[in-house]
Amino acid sequence: MHPIAQHHQASSSPPSASAQATHGQPARLIRLPAVEALTGLKRSSIYAGMRAGTFPGSVRLSIRAVAWRESEVLAWCAERAKTGGADV
Repeated sequence: MHPIAQHHQASSSPPSASAQATHGQPARLIRLPAVEALTGLKRSSIYAGMRAGTFPGSVRLSIRAVAWRESEVLAWCAERAKTGGADV
């Protein structure tokens, strides 16, 4: 085997959940309690952010159930950490 191929094979690691979601794998959906736990926000602030366009939108699962794409919520959290919430 070529040395570069050996290095690539040895250093490759399984793709992250967000990478899998973009490569044909379904995105992980999380319900409101998990979104609250990840963000530190409560329901009213999450829905207000959705209305304002500053928080990821939800995905309707059924007539009475919604969820959020975990990758979008995590990206929102990362962006808030970078800006320190200055974009609010």
